[in-house]
Amino acid sequence: MATQYFGKNIGKLGYGNMRLPKVDGKIDFATINAMIDKFMASGFSYFDTAYIYEGSEEVLREALVKRYPRDSFQITTKLAMMVTKSAGDMQKQLDTSLARLGVDFVDFYLLHGLKTDFIKAAEEYDAWGFLRGLKEKGIAKHIGFSFHGTPEELDELLRKHPYVEIVQLQLNYLDWESRDVQARRLYEIARSYNTPISVMEPNKGGWLAGETSEAGKLLKSANPDVSAASWAFRFLLRLEGIVTILTGMGTLGELEDNVNTFTNYTPLSDDERGLIEKAVDIINSTPSIPCTGCNYCMPHCPEKIIIPAYLQIYSNYLIYKNLDTLKHIDFMLGAEGGQAGQCIKCGECEKVCPQNLGIIHVMAEVTGLV
Repeated sequence: MATQYFGKNIGKLGYGNMRLPKVDGKIDFATINAMIDKFMASGFSYFDTAYIYEGSEEVLREALVKRYPRDSFQITTKLAMMVTKSAGDMQKQLDTSLARLGVDFVDFYLLHGLKTDFIKAAEEYDAWGFLRGLKEKGIAKHIGFSFHGTPEELDELLRKHPYVEIVQLQLNYLDWESRDVQARRLYEIARSYNTPISVMEPNKGGWLAGETSEAGKLLKSANPDVSAASWAFRFLLRLEGIVTILTGMGTLGELEDNVNTFTNYTPLSDDERGLIEKAVDIINSTPSIPCTGCNYCMPHCPEKIIIPAYLQIYSNYLIYKNLDTLKHIDFMLGAEGGQAGQCIKCGECEKVCPQNLGIIHVMAEVTGLV
């Protein structure tokens, strides 16, 4: 399944390159090469990476750029405003990304993860002018941004920067009517400006792909022959204005399942849409850990564990029962601070928690699971 955008026939399934398959802690190039070969042979060609995705750009150089003609695929990478401290940092990031990728141009260059503070940084350092300059030089064929802010902020950005050619949005059936992400409103605003959309987090970071949660069991019982992930993709494939739907795939089996969903797409029936609404109700009604993210606990942890993040991922595990995603996020959090298994049960966090949460118990539960 593909659509014509930017003069190219771009497949609707996009290859997200943030979560890399590994064996014994090392990148599994044999699996990655097989996955990319299958992806390309199936008629898909859009690859997404970013400056801050550790190892990701280098992997694409070795597994894609060195193995396929440059005009046979599209690469998106991103300028990380969250680590940009000066105007000069932007050029350094770009140079680093191009060198890692082994290319002299990228098809899409995006400002990464814009929301309130990063929007301010983009204005302060004139990141918008930097993007326009790259397009004029042909270093970036197309420019845009990925977005994690409010509908009001998105509307203002698209109004102020009409030259933006693509926006990357978090869209999935769980966030569609949510009060925090407000995915439907974001989608409608982008459409009102006729701005093409690339979709991130179609399965909510992998949580919606689980089949052992109550919501997953509901969908699986309705059609045992398809994956839970396929429901999320089919929810999005009905929407207009979408260039590609990005998903991180850790195994060849996951990729083959996704390829099958996209190449044999059938629209959701009214009954199936009703089942998705029931799945959302189940997820939203499942009790979770009431952490408010106040961060009072953080300065008191001697192991520098990112406690609120762990409370959130364990809460998500209780809802979605997706162990693979729990393990992956635990691994990622270890790069930022201590992991749950490093908790020494000192209780300093619990002493200051306004919600009186059993933080030590959660750390032990996560440790036992991962």
